[in-house]
Amino acid sequence: MNNIQWTPLIGMAVGIILGLVGAFGGLGPFLLVLVLGALGFLVGRIAETGEVNLSGLSLRRK
Repeated sequence: MNNIQWTPLIGMAVGIILGLVGAFGGLGPFLLVLVLGALGFLVGRIAETGEVNLSGLSLRRK
């Protein structure tokens, strides 16, 4: 059970939440949820690694 890839599942959940907010709340709440989600992501990365290193998120691999 530890072989679960969490990133696609979390991405799908965030996409569904943003879609619902956009559909029922309009553009303002959509942007608010988007910005707060990005801020929460950055805080989580800092808490996990102690630094902001977003190079691992790039699609290009060396």
